[in-house]
Amino acid sequence: MTHIDLTWRRGARWCATIPIPLLALALLPGPALAQASSSLLPKDLSPWGMFMSADIVVKAVMIGLAFASLVTWTVWLAKTIELAAATRIAQRRLRSLEESGGLAEAWRASGDAPDAVAQLIRSAAQEIDLSKGLLDDDFKERVALRLERVEAASGRRISSGTGILATIGATAPFVGLFGTVWGIMNAFIGISEAHTTNLAVVAPGIAEALLTTAIGLLAAIPAVVIYNHLARVITGYRARLTDASAQLLLIISRSYLNKSSVSARAAE
Repeated sequence: MTHIDLTWRRGARWCATIPIPLLALALLPGPALAQASSSLLPKDLSPWGMFMSADIVVKAVMIGLAFASLVTWTVWLAKTIELAAATRIAQRRLRSLEESGGLAEAWRASGDAPDAVAQLIRSAAQEIDLSKGLLDDDFKERVALRLERVEAASGRRISSGTGILATIGATAPFVGLFGTVWGIMNAFIGISEAHTTNLAVVAPGIAEALLTTAIGLLAAIPAVVIYNHLARVITGYRARLTDASAQLLLIISRSYLNKSSVSARAAE
């Protein structure tokens, strides 16, 4: 490398040998020096630029986490609308049961509606029909078993789709961690191949790794929060179904007592 000798006289003669490229860099003005230094760094460190320059594995992890986040918000919107409608109908049916004079009136009011409370009413009416009016000691137990089965089926149906939120909330941080480890590994490989620890070599891989972690957290945190919220709403909906079943059993019990009293009077 070509060197240049500098002489500075102030009572003594100093001789320094400086490489010409470094001397030229030092003699650059401030803006030019900043431009020369920034040219060594990646030109685009925005999230999209880091995604485009990432390794294929890191890209696949980011796309998978973005899809998981999309699924989370889709499930939230769909289940929120479904639960709001189901809860509103259940409250209306429950008020109708409390105001009705008997099971026959409640059955006529519900008709062939597909909601859960209407299914409870039809199931109880079906058991009465199958019993052919025989209100023995096991009749209420048979009705209760039917109502429990309808409640369980309705609970499973209203809870469908929420399990994927728990899966996303549990696995997304680890998927993001995998992308982080892979990105850091690529960064160290780049350091070893370039034989330098320059920031221009280290920064892109570290930035991509941290971006993968951030996307994993953005996918996991809403999934956990939404899952817990939906679980509370579903619990409240199931409680309304339980109240409807209890109201039906009360109506049937009153009918059973009335018929027993009528039979006793006829026997006398």
